[in-house]
Amino acid sequence: MVVNNRLRAAVDGALSGLKLFAADRGQRLAAAQDLQKSIDAAQVPLIRKAWQKEADPAIRQILELLIATANLHAPEVALRKAAVLQLAASSDARLLPQLQGMLDKNVEPDETVRIAAVATIEAIKGRVQRTELVGKLFYGISLGSVLLLAALGLAITFGLMGIINMAHGELLMIGAYTTYVCQLLFRKFLPAYLDAYLIVALPAAFLVAGAVGVVLERSVIRWLYGRPLETLLATWGISLMLMQLVRTIFGAQNVEVANPSWMSGGITVLGSLVLSYNRIVIIFFALFVVVAVWLILNQTRLGLFVRAVTQNRRMADCVGVSTGKIDMLTFGLGSGIAGLGGLALSQLGNVGPDLGQSYIVDSFMVVVLGGVGQLAGTVIAALGLGEVNKFLEPVAGAVLAKIAILVFIIIFIQRRPQGLFAMKGRSID
Repeated sequence: MVVNNRLRAAVDGALSGLKLFAADRGQRLAAAQDLQKSIDAAQVPLIRKAWQKEADPAIRQILELLIATANLHAPEVALRKAAVLQLAASSDARLLPQLQGMLDKNVEPDETVRIAAVATIEAIKGRVQRTELVGKLFYGISLGSVLLLAALGLAITFGLMGIINMAHGELLMIGAYTTYVCQLLFRKFLPAYLDAYLIVALPAAFLVAGAVGVVLERSVIRWLYGRPLETLLATWGISLMLMQLVRTIFGAQNVEVANPSWMSGGITVLGSLVLSYNRIVIIFFALFVVVAVWLILNQTRLGLFVRAVTQNRRMADCVGVSTGKIDMLTFGLGSGIAGLGGLALSQLGNVGPDLGQSYIVDSFMVVVLGGVGQLAGTVIAALGLGEVNKFLEPVAGAVLAKIAILVFIIIFIQRRPQGLFAMKGRSID
């Protein structure tokens, strides 16, 4: 078994070495990154030859570091020292065990090489720490954007209308499954344009989820205004019905929504940190949705009526505003935004009937922490919770981090019930 593993590693290394000469840049980059996992001195001539022919700066840098890594065990002192000094520009934490081993006199007899190794270790550790910090910031913003998209619709239905909608998570799910259906239709009827399915899925997810929200408001919610307990129980029952309906149509197993090719891959920064394209797109998509919602609520006639009904329903009714119609459109708007959140979630993982249940509690936490009815508070709360969660997870673990955040919100709301931003004016009756 040991011999087989060694042979397999040797074969894999040889194949990666040959792929360094592939015509496709992606294959060459992947081959160079594979060689970083295990480099042998016998591969140096091949890598050096590939380095001489390589024109891409990023791949050339990786190849240079590979040659330096292999030269750590060279017989010449000058070559080992030069290799150690060259590796100071790396941010690969996998080099640290080798360099730390060189601090032993029995491993590295030359004192100048050992001194250079100490400086290189400190340089790599500092670069790794900076990379981890940037990674936490990026993934915290990414998580915050996901929470924002999940909670933005609830900020309208719960924050502005005061409706405790326990079926909000299922509206996210409907948006995700609408995206899945659009992908299937493109794959079957327009396979040449499969990468463009999100262009159709974007309005489709909004319209389908919004239509479900309108039907829900007209059939159930409008009879329960001012009755929060009944609303909670009714919408919880509706959420169970929607989940079972999806299980009946699509099955109980998760379905895969593939990223378009232009959302696959990522940008490598600081040497080893990969910022995935799908998360970058979702961050900008969340920003676009927030700006669109703000414009609708503050720059349109519908937004004026929504704010009027929210602040003083009786007075709005007296001046001729159709409060029933505004309630329907507002709930439909919030539901449609939830559908857009489901579209974004479908690009980060598999889609299943229980998708919405993973985000309903987080959505309420974001809205309550930010301040009921406050769009700016929702944005700040979502991004803040995302960052705090990503910084706590490495220390306390995912479960304890979630518990700590929940306890913090409970204590915060006890001290400041209105949330981060208090709602101005009179609230909805």
